[in-house]
Amino acid sequence: MIRETLMKREAEVQNGFRLRGLGEVSRIEALSDAVIAFAVTLLVVSLEVPKTFDELLVTMRGFLPFAITFGMLFHVWFIQYRFFRRYGLNDNFTIWMNACLLFVVLFYVYPLKFVWTLLVGALLGFGTTSQTAGGAVEPVVRNEQVPTMLAVYGIGFAAVFLIFALLYLHAYRKRRALDLSELETFDTRISLQENALTMLIGLLSVAVAVFGGSRYAFFSGMTYWLIAPLLFVHGTLMGGRRRRIEGRADASAAGLNTLND
Repeated sequence: MIRETLMKREAEVQNGFRLRGLGEVSRIEALSDAVIAFAVTLLVVSLEVPKTFDELLVTMRGFLPFAITFGMLFHVWFIQYRFFRRYGLNDNFTIWMNACLLFVVLFYVYPLKFVWTLLVGALLGFGTTSQTAGGAVEPVVRNEQVPTMLAVYGIGFAAVFLIFALLYLHAYRKRRALDLSELETFDTRISLQENALTMLIGLLSVAVAVFGGSRYAFFSGMTYWLIAPLLFVHGTLMGGRRRRIEGRADASAAGLNTLND
C-alpha cells in the first residue's frame, strides 16, 4: 500500500512539523484508500480490450482526460494523507468529515471525467458529439446545459476543499491538545486558508455559471485559473512570517542547547 510505504520512509519531523500519525494505518485511512482506488477505476477509459486498431485509437483518446482526472484525485488523496500524517486525528469529527469527503469524491468522479473528456475532446478536435442507439448524432452537451454542467462540477470541487478547510480548522482548534508548536500552528492556519481560498474559487465559478448563464459560461470555467496566482500571492505573503517564526524557533533551540552544554 502506498500509504504504508510512505509512512515507513518519512522522518518524524518534516519542514518543522512533527508528524503525529506515523503509527499504524487507521481503519478510516484504509477505507479512504479503498474508496479512492474505486473512484479511480470509475475513471478508466474502457473496461473492454479493443478488438481492432480503430477501437484502440478511440480508446486512446481518453487517456489524456484520464491522466488529468487521475492527477486531481491523487492530489485529493495526498492532501488527506498529509493531514493524517501531521495530526494523527481519529476522533468522531475527523471520521465523519472524512466520510463526507469520500462521499463527495464518489459523487464528483463522474462530473470530473465528463467535463475533462469534453474539454480535451474539444481542444484536440475529437468532436463533442455522440451517437444515440438509434444512430442519430447529437451534441454531448447542449449550449443551455453548459452552465448547469459547470455548476455541478464547481459544487463538487468546492465541497472537497470545504471539507479539507473544516478538517484543518478542527486541527487548529485542537492545537493545545495536539501540542502544536508556534510554527506548526502557523502552518495549520496556512493550510486552512489555502483550502478555504480554493473552495471560494469553486464557489465563484458556480456563481458565474448560475447567474451568468450560457453567455458567461466561459468565464465560469476560466475562474479556476485564478487558483495558482491566488495561492502564489498568499504563499508569498505568508512566507515572510513563517521565516520569522522559524528564526525564533531556531534561536530558542540554540539557546536550549547552550544551556544544556
